[in-house]
Amino acid sequence: MNYQEISMFILYLAFMLAIGICFFFKSKNQTEKGYFLGNRQVGPWVAALSAGASDMSAWVLMGLPTSVYALGLGQVWIAVGLAIGYSLSWIFEAPRLRTFSIEANDAITVPQFLTNRFLSKSKLLQIISAIVFLVAYTIYAASSIKACGTLFNTVTGMETRTAMYLAAVIVISYTFLGGFSAVSWTDFFQGMLILASMLIVPIAAYCAITPETQHEIPSNFWNIFTSYQDIISGLGWGLGYFGMPHIIIRFMSVNSQKELRKSAKIGITWTLIILTFAAFIGIIGRVFIGFDEAINQNSLVFVTMTRKLFPAILSGILLSAVLAAAMSTADSQLLAAASAFASDVYRPVIRKNEATNKEMLWAGRTVVLVIALIALYIATSPDKNANMIMSLVSNAWGVFGAAFGPAILLSLFWKRFTFSGAAAGIATGAIVDIAWLMYMSETGIYEIVPGFFAGLIVAVVVALISPKPSAEVEQLFDNALKASKA
Repeated sequence: MNYQEISMFILYLAFMLAIGICFFFKSKNQTEKGYFLGNRQVGPWVAALSAGASDMSAWVLMGLPTSVYALGLGQVWIAVGLAIGYSLSWIFEAPRLRTFSIEANDAITVPQFLTNRFLSKSKLLQIISAIVFLVAYTIYAASSIKACGTLFNTVTGMETRTAMYLAAVIVISYTFLGGFSAVSWTDFFQGMLILASMLIVPIAAYCAITPETQHEIPSNFWNIFTSYQDIISGLGWGLGYFGMPHIIIRFMSVNSQKELRKSAKIGITWTLIILTFAAFIGIIGRVFIGFDEAINQNSLVFVTMTRKLFPAILSGILLSAVLAAAMSTADSQLLAAASAFASDVYRPVIRKNEATNKEMLWAGRTVVLVIALIALYIATSPDKNANMIMSLVSNAWGVFGAAFGPAILLSLFWKRFTFSGAAAGIATGAIVDIAWLMYMSETGIYEIVPGFFAGLIVAVVVALISPKPSAEVEQLFDNALKASKA
């Protein structure tokens, strides 16, 4: 074990836990809205970096750089798609989602918004959406906890299972104690750490390269136009942002439209830098280190470069960014699943809308704990189960984007859209996405692309053949649209 690196990791984890404790005492009497949405009082910097950090898991520091390192620039299409999708979601979706969710009876979850937007008394769509969130995010959280354990084992030599327990305890603690505010602030600091590490390491490596030490790169490494399937699928990743609950919930939390516009500039800039330097790490790593199959197999180009360049104490700080990327995703997933269950199942179905704010607060905390324990159990299961989970997680982005993206966009931009259209679009998007994965994956086209557009088409057709929205629903749309332009 490298005890200097471990000491830096422990200090980092202690700092994250301290944030959770701080917000627990700061907001002891907070309401359900405070715990799950920070009372819509999140500032622009925190909202922007929290959204980015909750999105960019360890993949951006390990998976993407190593893919570029091993296979070349043809792997950057996913980054291009994500950059475009993320930017469009902040520019067009965020302003309307914030005001529409307020007009829709102050909805604090995505399922609530999709129900209240149409003034529907039916809770079916709300419950189905919440159940999908609960299952998918439990698997997501298991993957993130497992990633933390793998990172500890790779970097420090700590036993993987022990590391997973440690990471889970920290993430559960600050999410349980502080709720959305604690998650957002920890994500903010984690986003800053990710940005600093991704800037420092490749620049330092570039400066360390000399003609005597640089390795040759094959000519096909620079070919960005590999296949049309890679281009379509890579760009298709950007569609996921329009329906990704743990990311777009940040849009609803910002304290004003003016601050939201500032958040958009910060968030888009942060993400563009992160994705650009992720590819840069892969390129510089290939020149600086040369190709090594062990690095490729374990996605270690960033870790290897950092350890080659810096002393243990500094490398421990920089490598904490990888841990930060995994944890910032896990905490947001836990809270999104808990909020969906507590607000969309517990209160309307189990308690028949009789639950007090204090009861809802503790219901949410209990669900965070239960989901995290289930996720921890799954993460520490034998490797064959873990591999199955990782396969499911790799496709969860597609399911969320295909199912909820079209419905959310149409509900924000089309006055004629209906509850029936939303339900049909969500069901179609999810079914086509899963069916394409099962039966058409050999085409090489990412399943979110057919799923998203199938859901979009069906949602429009069903809305057009459905009865026109009531005057009250149309008035809600007009009020929200006016507020979004303020």
